[in-house]
Amino acid sequence: MFNAFGGRRRFSDLNEQEILALAISSEEDDARIYASYAERLRKDYPATAAMFDEMVKDEDGHRRFLIAEHQRLFGPVIPLIRREHVAGYYARQPVWLVENLGVERIREEAARMEAQAYAFYTEAAKRVSDAGVRRLLGDLAEQERHHMEGAEIAREENVGPSAEEEEAMVARRQFILTYVQPGLAGLMDGSVSTLAPIFATAFATQNSWTTFQVALAASVGAGISMGFTEAAHDDGVISGRGSPVKRGLASGIMTALGGLGHALPYLIPQFWTATAVALVIVFIELWAIAGIQNRYMETPFFRAVIQVVIGGALVLAAGIIIGGG
Repeated sequence: MFNAFGGRRRFSDLNEQEILALAISSEEDDARIYASYAERLRKDYPATAAMFDEMVKDEDGHRRFLIAEHQRLFGPVIPLIRREHVAGYYARQPVWLVENLGVERIREEAARMEAQAYAFYTEAAKRVSDAGVRRLLGDLAEQERHHMEGAEIAREENVGPSAEEEEAMVARRQFILTYVQPGLAGLMDGSVSTLAPIFATAFATQNSWTTFQVALAASVGAGISMGFTEAAHDDGVISGRGSPVKRGLASGIMTALGGLGHALPYLIPQFWTATAVALVIVFIELWAIAGIQNRYMETPFFRAVIQVVIGGALVLAAGIIIGGG
């Protein structure tokens, strides 16, 4: 019986043979997904890749067991029923849509897959009336429960504390290269490079609205420039710094935010009040950037203060002197 869900079968309408056929195709798909995970992670996360290799072997063993049970109960011809043919059945996210997930997120996805398979067999056993098939599905549910336990054991054996620590360092390094480094460079550029034009305009005009317009243009323009520069100068293939689009967005957005931080106070109509608030924000920005540089880039804090705080103060002073003169 078909329904309105794009011609898909209802799960409740599947007979015992079709449920078993669905289980076989599901195990085949899961084995391919785990193999893809293993291949993608093998270079940077060899221990986790080994874990997924073991899971592929387990899935293949389950598939052979299922096929043997199908042949025993229904013969050698297995109906072609896949996840997409059944309404309400859990779906697997295609591997190419989760390639950018971190290693921990991939492990979570695998755990979710195993939990869904266990739930499927448990629910399927409730929906059949034949005692033999019910017992078979219960056995399969028990196999999936052992599979989950086996996956955890494989994780403990293949991903020991030292390997996990090493993989965490690789993931942290990649995060820093793709997001923190270009974002920090953008934040520094936006916060420091816009100081001179913004405060020169402020002290030259002593008009809040004019200053805000110049500051907005300088911040947005700097963000667009930095974003395109970051994305264009390195495709990330050789350097391993990650997607140029991600790095460009991180750099561009943080550059614009760095300038807007001390531009927004000039929405206050009272010029000297707006300037006082902007100066306080500049002080906070420069110290925050120094702290971020010390934490993520491992720059000695004193050196970061000299580079960012003192350098930014000099640029600020130049803008005030030029505008005031």
